[in-house]
Amino acid sequence: MALIVCKFGGSSVSDAASIQRVADRIVATKAGGNDVVAVVSAMGDTTDELVDLAQEISPDPPSREMDILLTAGERISMALLAIAIDARGVNAQAFTGQQAGVITDTSHGNARIIDVSPSRIQRTLGAGNVAIVAGFQGVTAHTNDVTTLGRGGSDTTAVALAAALGASVCEIYTDVDGVFTADPRIVPTARRIDRMTSEEMLELAANGAKILHLRAVEYARRYGVTLHVRSSFSDRTGTLVVPPDSTEEDTMEAPIISGVAHDPSQAKVTVVGIPDVPGMAARLFEVVAGAGVNVDMIVQNVSASATGLTDISFTLPASDVAAAHTALDQLRSEIAITDVRYNDQIGKLSLIGAGMRSHPGVSAKLFGALRDAGVNIEMISTSEIRISVVTAAADLDVAVRAVHTAFDLDAAEVEAVVYGGTGR
Repeated sequence: MALIVCKFGGSSVSDAASIQRVADRIVATKAGGNDVVAVVSAMGDTTDELVDLAQEISPDPPSREMDILLTAGERISMALLAIAIDARGVNAQAFTGQQAGVITDTSHGNARIIDVSPSRIQRTLGAGNVAIVAGFQGVTAHTNDVTTLGRGGSDTTAVALAAALGASVCEIYTDVDGVFTADPRIVPTARRIDRMTSEEMLELAANGAKILHLRAVEYARRYGVTLHVRSSFSDRTGTLVVPPDSTEEDTMEAPIISGVAHDPSQAKVTVVGIPDVPGMAARLFEVVAGAGVNVDMIVQNVSASATGLTDISFTLPASDVAAAHTALDQLRSEIAITDVRYNDQIGKLSLIGAGMRSHPGVSAKLFGALRDAGVNIEMISTSEIRISVVTAAADLDVAVRAVHTAFDLDAAEVEAVVYGGTGR
C-alpha cells in the first residue's frame, strides 16, 4: 500500500463541478489500495477577492488579521471536498493547517515552515480515512497565531506533509499535463518532459516557470521527495521530478537541455560612476538588501582607469523598483555616484539542463540563435546547469521561440493543453 499526498490548485477546485471531479479522482486513488492525503488551495480567485475586500475596508490592514482572513479560502475548499468524498461512500476528514501540525515562524503573509507534526493525519489514515488538508497555512509555535505561507504556499504544504509522512510521491495537480520545455502559451510546440531532476526543476522555477512554486521544489530537493506534476483535467502521464541522486544512470542519460524558462517581470538598475575601491559594492548591496529587495543578476563593468569609477548593473523584480529607488537615493547621500538608471522594459530568458555540464557549445548555440532572431543581449549570467540572458521585453517571446527551436525542443505536433487559466 502506497501513501500518496496530492495537491489541487485553485483552478482544479474552482467550482462545484471541479470539486466533484477531484473527489472522483481521490476516491479512485483510494480504491486502488492507497492511503491518500489531499492538500487544497482556495477556489479560483477567492484569495484575490478576499484581499480586495480587505482593502475596501482599510488600505493597510494588519498582517495578522489578513492571515486569519485569507486562510478562510482554503478552509472552504477542504470542507467541500471532504463532503464530496463522503457522498461517494468514502470517509474523509478535513483539517486546517494547524490541525495538520504545520508549524511556522511568525512572518505573517510569508511564513516559513519550521516543523510538521502530522499525528492527527496519521491517526486518520490509520483508521482508513482520507485526509483533506487546507494548504497555504500554518500556526506559530508559541502563540498559536494563524499564518499564511505566501502565494503558491499550498505546493509547499503538500511537499512538507509528504516529507513528514514518508509518502511514496507528492502529486501536484495543475491545469496543464506536466512540465513542458517552455511555456505552452508562448511556444505551442513545447514538449512535455517525462522525467527531470529537482535540481533542473529548481532552476526552471527560479527563472520564471510557474508550474511549481520555488519553495516547494527547494523543500522537495532537501528532503528527497519525488514530485509528480499532473493535470486534474486529464489522465495523462505528467512529469516526474526526482531527487538529483536518485540513480547515476538517470543523470548520465539526461538530455542536454531540459527547457527554456522566461520571466517578463524583471527590471534593471544601473549605478553609474561608483568609486571602484574595496567595499563600495558591499555597501551598495547592503543598502539594497536592507530595503528588502531581492537581487538576481549582477554585472560590474571594467573600471575606467582615468576616473577610478565603474558601473554596476543588477536585475530585480519590477515590483521592487520603488524600494530600490528609495534605498539608492539614501546611498547617493553618502557616496558620490554619477547617476542611477532604471529600466523596467526587460525580460530574462534561461536555458536549463543538467546535460550542459558535459557538453561544450551550448553557449555558442544559444547566442547564435539569439543573433539569428535579431535579439540583443544586455546581461549574461550562468550556473552549472543554467545560462540566463537579459533582453528587451519586446524581444522576449521571440527569443524564447528561437532558442526552443535551436535546441530541437519543438514537438512534432501540439501536445500542450492548458485546461484552466493559470498554469497553477
